[in-house]
Amino acid sequence: MKFLIGITILLFFSPFSEVNGQNNDSPRAGDSLSLPAIINKVINDYPSINKAKAEIDAANARIGLAKSAYYPDITINSGYSYIGPTSSITVPGMGTFSLYPSNNYNAVVNLNQIIYDFGKTAKSVSFEQQNKELAQLSEEQIKQRLSLLLAGTYYSLVFLQEAILIKDEELATLNEHLHFVEKKASTGSATQYDILTTKVRISTIENQKTDLFTSLQIQQSQLNMYLDQPERKPLLVKNELSVSQPIATVDSLIDYALAHRYEMKIVRQKSSIAEARFKMVNTQNNPVFSFTASGGFKNGYLPDLGVPKANYVVGVGLKIPVFDATRAKYSSLQVRADMQGIDQDAELTRRTIINDVIECHANSEASLKKVTQSELQLKQATKAYELAQTSFSSGVITNLDLLDCSTSVAESQLALLKTKIDYTLNLLKLKTVLGERLF
Repeated sequence: MKFLIGITILLFFSPFSEVNGQNNDSPRAGDSLSLPAIINKVINDYPSINKAKAEIDAANARIGLAKSAYYPDITINSGYSYIGPTSSITVPGMGTFSLYPSNNYNAVVNLNQIIYDFGKTAKSVSFEQQNKELAQLSEEQIKQRLSLLLAGTYYSLVFLQEAILIKDEELATLNEHLHFVEKKASTGSATQYDILTTKVRISTIENQKTDLFTSLQIQQSQLNMYLDQPERKPLLVKNELSVSQPIATVDSLIDYALAHRYEMKIVRQKSSIAEARFKMVNTQNNPVFSFTASGGFKNGYLPDLGVPKANYVVGVGLKIPVFDATRAKYSSLQVRADMQGIDQDAELTRRTIINDVIECHANSEASLKKVTQSELQLKQATKAYELAQTSFSSGVITNLDLLDCSTSVAESQLALLKTKIDYTLNLLKLKTVLGERLF
């Protein structure tokens, strides 16, 4: 059984480094896929990632909308109206004069500019910027979770691919042994029982291989779904497993996780948003000092009522809220209650992170010990099989004893493969609970 030792995950003291080979953007050989290449491809065009990007675009739009209060509001109004009857006045010796025309025309440009609103707009912009940062953190968290899901599918494929190869080797060994036993049976040195026993073992292994191949097809379909490829497209993944490496102490890992875990960053960002909202609510009743201007053309001016003339109005205004029916008061109380809830979420997240780190650290150490034990078990099983072959040739042991030794070698190979994959996945999970990026 050949194992390709590839990805190395460095989890020493901070700063922690990424998985070795994470910067490879594409597979290096044929149609064999690496985990970094799969992750990079999926996170670039996966629906949930695209949705998160759309939410960031929406946050940018809300920031622009909040900043629009800094700019003037300009409108153009125009109209025509006919008034009848019109009032008139008669001056003896001079005739009759209309006080205003029947046909009235008006075209005007209006401008309204806030000069100073005592921080209302600034607080609104800050609030929307905090929301954008939360959307960005949410996108990163989605990518992290998706990367871990891809890693699980990827290493399931690695196990199934290698397990099928192990079963092929086991079948080859059993068929070779069957041929040997049949030769011995033709000379009377073996019985029909020996032949049937070997055939039963072959049939059992073939059934196991069928189950493995079915599982392989299911996992390939799952990965093809992530890659947006035809579900039945064959896939071959690289056997990239982590080598044994020291792991930092639990205390140092906990400190690092509390500073870098996405869940903790998000809850802190929510706290910042609540604070920004609280400040925004407190400016709700601030005065607004504004400038207005209006200019255009209209008729109705003496002495020529029908001739349009330029006109304008300029002025400043100060709006001071006096009583808002206690809206600001209860909005402030609501935000304070939300802030208290966020504080409790932060504490719950802190406890969860500590528990996750301890659990993943223990699993990583345990899986590393299992790798060592499985390597020793494989050596022992291989040595026992070699001795059994010699003993069988000498007639010391039975055909069934030899087959048991052969099965032990295959099972030891599968056990070693599984422990190495478990160790690799536990290291990836540890990176995840520490807040280290997998993508």
